[in-house]
Amino acid sequence: MPSEQSEAVKRHWAALRLAGPQDAEVADDAWGGLTAEPRQVDYIETDAGGVPAMWAVPKRSSEQHVLLCIHGGGFVGGSKYSHRKMFGHLAKATGARALIFDYRLAPGHVHPAQVDDATAVYRWLLGEGISAERVAFAGDSCGGGLSITTQLRAREQGLPLPAAALPFSPWVDMEAVGESYETNRQKDAFFTRDGVRELAGAFLGEGGDPRDPMANPLYADLSGLGPIYIQTAGDEVLLDDARRLDEHARKAGVDVRLDVFPGMQHTFQMAAGRAPEADDAIRRMADWVRPRLGL
Repeated sequence: MPSEQSEAVKRHWAALRLAGPQDAEVADDAWGGLTAEPRQVDYIETDAGGVPAMWAVPKRSSEQHVLLCIHGGGFVGGSKYSHRKMFGHLAKATGARALIFDYRLAPGHVHPAQVDDATAVYRWLLGEGISAERVAFAGDSCGGGLSITTQLRAREQGLPLPAAALPFSPWVDMEAVGESYETNRQKDAFFTRDGVRELAGAFLGEGGDPRDPMANPLYADLSGLGPIYIQTAGDEVLLDDARRLDEHARKAGVDVRLDVFPGMQHTFQMAAGRAPEADDAIRRMADWVRPRLGL
């Protein structure tokens, strides 16, 4: 049975369903309110190779270990501000700094603008002297997808790959063909197959290919990627995105773990500091990634 605090996430998504899947302003205003302010975390704005960014710096965190955090929002919304507190909780639990950035949004900027921006930030981070083996990518929803495709772009450009990736409630299937769109249709408080396809269309642009491996990693060669820890919610229609990513990565020989949280909604981790389920998920991510970063 979900806690009352996690039920607030369900109410959040139900309210956004009334606003519509592309009402980014409403979503941005509501997201931040779900997350408690993490204690002893400072936020410092910066320019990451021309991309607006923000450091989340917990007290006593390692300066040489970084979580490169990619916000969700269906490619049409979200920002470093809407997600700073959630990623601040993850950084604090991990003992590393987090770098959160604003990639260009659809529909004004279509694919591959988002993966190009994320790769530019990663390149900048490496240029600042941070070793790839001390970097993990983390992202929710479409940011979870970008945590995979950014590695593919980095590999394409000859950059060293990060130590690990933490996609949670990942949206990776731009075709929206998973069975969970039907099996969880009455449980998911916000997403529908049609709504996700609308967002995918805004992201891909006119004539965009939903099977482009840089947009849909289910069609990419994932061999050689570092360990991946996927979290997903049992009641979200994107459940099969996580399951299929897990299966696809395993077939490519990637070390991958998948945790499904029963009764939870999409990106329930946004309730960090308020909901016990979100805090448990953050703790699991931190416990998993620390040894892979050498912490």
